Amino acid sequence: MDAETTDSAYQVLARKYRPGHFRDLIGQDAMVQTLTNAFARDRIAHAFVLTGVRGVGKTTTARIIAKGLNCTGRGDGPTVDPCGVCSACVSIGAGRHVDVIEMDAASNTGVDDVREIIESVRYRAVEARYKVYIVDEVHMLSTSAFNALLKTLEEPPEHVVFLFATTEIRKVPVTVLSRCQRFDLRRIEPEVMLSHLGAIAEKEGARIGEDALGLIVRAAEGSVRDALSLLDQALAHGGAGADGDGAIDAAAVRAMLGLADRGRLFDLFEAVMAGQTAEALAELGRQYADGADPAVVLRDLAELTHWLSVLRISDELGDDPTIPPEERDRGRALASRLSMRTLTRSWQMLLKAMEELGRAPSAIMAAEMAIIRLTHVADLPSPEELIRRLEGEAQLPPSPGPSGGGNGAAGGRGGASAPGAPRVQGNAPSGGGRPEARLSVVSGGAAAAGAMPAVAAASTAPAFADLEAVESALEQAREYLLANEVATFLRPVSLRDGVLETALAPGSPPDLPGRLSEVLGQVTGRRWSVVVSTGTGAPSLREVRETARAEAAAAAAEHPLVLAALETFPGARIVGVRPLSAETPAAAEAAGEEAAEEWVEDPDATLLDDEDDEDITTDPFEEK
Repeated sequence: MDAETTDSAYQVLARKYRPGHFRDLIGQDAMVQTLTNAFARDRIAHAFVLTGVRGVGKTTTARIIAKGLNCTGRGDGPTVDPCGVCSACVSIGAGRHVDVIEMDAASNTGVDDVREIIESVRYRAVEARYKVYIVDEVHMLSTSAFNALLKTLEEPPEHVVFLFATTEIRKVPVTVLSRCQRFDLRRIEPEVMLSHLGAIAEKEGARIGEDALGLIVRAAEGSVRDALSLLDQALAHGGAGADGDGAIDAAAVRAMLGLADRGRLFDLFEAVMAGQTAEALAELGRQYADGADPAVVLRDLAELTHWLSVLRISDELGDDPTIPPEERDRGRALASRLSMRTLTRSWQMLLKAMEELGRAPSAIMAAEMAIIRLTHVADLPSPEELIRRLEGEAQLPPSPGPSGGGNGAAGGRGGASAPGAPRVQGNAPSGGGRPEARLSVVSGGAAAAGAMPAVAAASTAPAFADLEAVESALEQAREYLLANEVATFLRPVSLRDGVLETALAPGSPPDLPGRLSEVLGQVTGRRWSVVVSTGTGAPSLREVRETARAEAAAAAAEHPLVLAALETFPGARIVGVRPLSAETPAAAEAAGEEAAEEWVEDPDATLLDDEDDEDITTDPFEEK
C-alpha cells in the first residue's frame, strides 16, 4: 500500500490507503492484466477512457498509469511497477507534477478550456518522459469542446497521453470513444471487499465484527471509497482504533447507518405476510419510537422482498457473505412459504408507498397505510386464480328451466341450435345457470367452497355437443380469431369427448389443428386431439350459415310485400334478412304479416322496422 500520510494532519482512510501500484488495485484483474502486458510489450495507447461507478478507482488508476509512464526509479522507460519514491512518483501521487495535468471537466466544460489543452500539447514535457492529461468526469464537456478535441485526440504528439475518467460513459460521444482504449471498472465483489476492509481495520488496530463489516459492504454497493469512508465513520462512532478500547459490533454500525434491526424487520415482514394488521402496526410503532425512520423501514422491507424473491428463484443466489447465517436461514424458511406472486405484489405496493411518502401529512402515516394495505392483500387470490374460479363457476351445469337443458362445461349453445339462437356472452352461466353460485365464488365463503365439487363434476361430462358449441366456448375464452377459423375452415366428421375429427377447407392455416387442440385443452382442462380427416366432412359453419342466408333471402323475395317494395323502389335489392322466430322458411311463410317486417333493402331505399324503428340493413349471417 502507498500510505500518503503527514504528521501534521489526520488523513482519511480513503486517501491513506489509496493504491499506488497496479498490484494494490482490488477487483480489477482484467484491466490490470491488460495494462501490465501493454507496458511489458511497449504497446501503450495514446488515450484511455476509464468508466465505472463512484469510488472503484478510475482516477487512482489514471495516476498509476501516469506514474508508470514517468517513473525514473525503475530505468529509462515506462514500467508497470513504479517505485513510488522517486520525485516523479511522489509529485504525481500528490497531484502537483508539472507535466501531469489533472483537469475537472465539471468546472471546465467549455471549448476555451479544451483549446488550452490543444495549444499546450505541441510542447514537450518539462521534467517527465510523457505529458499526461487526466480529465475527470469527461462526460461533462460540452459538445463543442468534444468536437474541438477530436483531431488532437486522434493524432496526438508522441509525448502526450490522455486519460479520461467518467461515471456516465453513454454521455461520451462515440467519436471520442473510438479514439480511446476503454476499460470498464467493475464493482468490487463482497468477498473481496470484506477481506480488504478487514485488513485495513487490522492495520488501524481496530476490532470490528464480521457482521458489522457486512453491513458496511452492503451499504457501499461495490464502491471502495464509500466502504472506506463508512469504515472510517464506524471507527469514530464506536471509539475503536489505535486509541480506542472497544470492539465495533453490528448494532453500532446499524445505528450509525440508521438501519432497522434485521431481526425486528423479519418480525414485521412476517406479521404483514400473515395478515396480522394489529401486530404489524404495533411492531412498526415500536421501531418508530426507537428512532427508526419510516422511509428507511419501507426501503428495508422492499430490500427484504427483493432478496426473498431471489431466494425463490435459486437458493444458491442467496449465499451472500455480507448476510449473517441466521438471517440466511430465516430468509430461506420465509421464502419457501411465500409465492412469487405475493412477493412481486408486495414489491409493487412498497414502491408505491415510498412514492407517497413525500405527499403524505407525515412519514409514519404513509408507512402505516402501506402496512395496512399489505396485510389486507397478503392472502388475496391472484387475478388468474380469480378468473379460473369465475370461469369454473360459469361452466356449472344449468338448472332445469323453461328453456330446457343447456349445454354443459362449454357454456355455449346447447344441442344443435339453429342460427341466430341466443348466445351466452362473457362468463355468464349458460341456459338457466345459477348467478348466486358465481357470487359465492367472489365472496369466497363456504358457499364458494361447496360450489367447487360441482365444477369438478361438470368437467367429467362431455364438453361439446357440436362444432357450434366449440365455437361458442372459444368466444367465451376470448379466442375470437381461432373461433372464426373454426367456423370457416373446419368441416366436421365426428365429435366425441376429447377427439374432434374434421376435414379442412381450402386455405386453412397449417397450424390450425395444433392451436385448436392446445386452446381446447386450456378451456376444458383435459387433453384434446384434433384429427385431420381425408374425407369431405360436413359443411363448415360458415357454409351452413351462408346457405341459410341464401334460402331466407330467396323466401323473402317471393313475399308479395317485398315484391311490391322492389317495384316501388327501382334498383333496390335484398342483401340479407333478420332471423325469424320460426326455425324454417316454411314456418316463416306461415308467419304471415310478421315476416314482412323482417327484410332488408339497399342504400338507395331504406326500409325501417315498424316495431323498433331500427335500420335493418344488418346481416345477421355475417361472421362476427
